[in-house]
Amino acid sequence: MNNKTNILLIYTGGTIGMVKDYNTGALKAFNFKKLLKNIPELYQLDCDIDSISFDAPIDSSNMSINNWVVIAEIIEDHYESYDGFVVLHGSDTMSYTSSALSFMLENLGKPVIFTGSQLPIGDLRTDAKENLITSIQIAALQENNKPVIQEVCLYFEYKLYRANRTTKINAEHFEAFASMNYPSLAESGVHLKVNKEMLLTGKKGKTLKVHRNMDQNVAILKIFPGFSQSLLHSVLNTPNLKALVLETYGSGNAPTEEWFKKELGSAIKKGIFVVNVTQCSGGSVLMGQYETSEHLRNLGLINGKDITTEAAIAKLMYLLGNNISPKLFKTIFETSLRGEMQ
Repeated sequence: MNNKTNILLIYTGGTIGMVKDYNTGALKAFNFKKLLKNIPELYQLDCDIDSISFDAPIDSSNMSINNWVVIAEIIEDHYESYDGFVVLHGSDTMSYTSSALSFMLENLGKPVIFTGSQLPIGDLRTDAKENLITSIQIAALQENNKPVIQEVCLYFEYKLYRANRTTKINAEHFEAFASMNYPSLAESGVHLKVNKEMLLTGKKGKTLKVHRNMDQNVAILKIFPGFSQSLLHSVLNTPNLKALVLETYGSGNAPTEEWFKKELGSAIKKGIFVVNVTQCSGGSVLMGQYETSEHLRNLGLINGKDITTEAAIAKLMYLLGNNISPKLFKTIFETSLRGEMQ
């Protein structure tokens, strides 16, 4: 009887899957069918590994909603056959994709671990091997014949994070990601230490439901000193716009000028949802704590609390794609659905 766990690697593109052609110096996509030959350490893991690659691997800067759907459908098609999934993805938009997948995969009861690297897999000083090996090890973790991780996560540089709590913070360091408002779920040192009390658990008896409809009629706008009425007006009057993530100062503060209130007020009356998210890397929106946020609360802005911008945009796409009733929209957005906010 084979008690080994089965792990499916899904390669979408990105630095982790590149190897250097030493004749030309160019980077080319790695053949994951030859994975074990190139990374013999994987033989030490007590699991069977299969892989699927995108037909044409893409740079994560070109990642689109259609690509998110492809990843979700690969997981859906192979959900019963595998115990866990590791998605290899470029780091630039990994927080966006993994946040989106957390919403698209409802009732997830198995690990979906996103990882990548800052250096190609064939480089002498690469971080790719450690990120890949530990991601597979985490995806294969079982306790009482059940997966330890039952949510969408992101693993990078010795830390496992809840995916929809992450932000890319560095383009050069190996420690590329941070989760400012939620502790790491696991840390890899001499031992792999899992913070079990921080984990989400799958709903018993619920089957995986994949949401393919993500509505892209959304925008992000960051306010700044000198921010003008014409800029706000033009964004809020974008054809077909349904929702805006407004990145405000500090704990959710914004200008109190009449034009600012008027533009936002008329957009909200038209049915555009506006989510108040702090532009600080850590901390939470507390509307009404200062006079400079009281007017936003009175206008009916949605309180983004401690959500990241990446998770906020993904959640808007998901809720709009599910045709949530306008009356319930604010309440549902302000409720944590996948552990993305407090």
